[in-house]
Amino acid sequence: MPDIAKPVRKVVFPVAGLGTRFLPATKAVPKEMLPVVDKPLIQYAVEEAAAAGIEHFIFVTGRGKSAIEDHFDHAIELEQTLEARGKTAELDAASGWLPGPGRMSYVRQQAPLGLGHAVWCARELVGDEPFAVMLCDDLIQSETPCLKQMVDAYATTGGNWLATMDVARERTASYGVVDPGDAAADGPIVPVAGLVEKPDPAAAPSTLAVIGRYILQPEVFAHLSRHERGAGGEIQLTDALDALIGPQPFRALRFEGTRYDCGDKLEFLAANSAMALARPDLGPGWRDILRRHAAES
Repeated sequence: MPDIAKPVRKVVFPVAGLGTRFLPATKAVPKEMLPVVDKPLIQYAVEEAAAAGIEHFIFVTGRGKSAIEDHFDHAIELEQTLEARGKTAELDAASGWLPGPGRMSYVRQQAPLGLGHAVWCARELVGDEPFAVMLCDDLIQSETPCLKQMVDAYATTGGNWLATMDVARERTASYGVVDPGDAAADGPIVPVAGLVEKPDPAAAPSTLAVIGRYILQPEVFAHLSRHERGAGGEIQLTDALDALIGPQPFRALRFEGTRYDCGDKLEFLAANSAMALARPDLGPGWRDILRRHAAES
């Protein structure tokens, strides 16, 4: 039985994908570095993790992802120039949010074998303790950061946790889907009796879709180490999680907030708009622009 008192200190960011849906923008720029307003996607994820108490940030990268590592480092010449010019706000924007030295680790996923394989690549850095997994394509706008909601729920029960949201039944074929079994699934905390990766909508056990936030026990690595292929011929994280159900407590959290799938062009644009509207320095002006475009269309 997992130790419910053991804190979640580490997070894994699988960031080795090619971002082909955003070509040509992602030909030379990692998709995780695409900006939402004025901050790259990966920074939103790291800040969300830090707000949940995460201390160690693990990036599973691939070829052409050096910009991510550079972003989470000091840009000495830039910072010295901003400091000399008295641009304190810009200096804080450039480096004030950086995790401290020794808080970031990087490991390569040498072949595109799926999300489960990417998480498995971080096994030596995670070690024998619970950890979080965050997919930065899922940008979640919420009053309390989504991972913080999950960490708070985990602290009361331990075990494994997923973030989930209700989707239209016809969209279940695009997600991992929670099977709540015979339990009621209408509250914020849903017991997980099973998981199905991208089911046919007619056979989906529910309309509760898993999105890119997880708190997992280290036993998942034993299942991932088998390198069994699932949907799409890839090593699926969902399949390894399904094997944990029963031996360990497993729950899903209907998080509070709005999720934007920033791997989709329209959702990416929606995320930019939502984040701009929420900012006092940009919201009024952006709202006027939207109204003007709506009137002209």
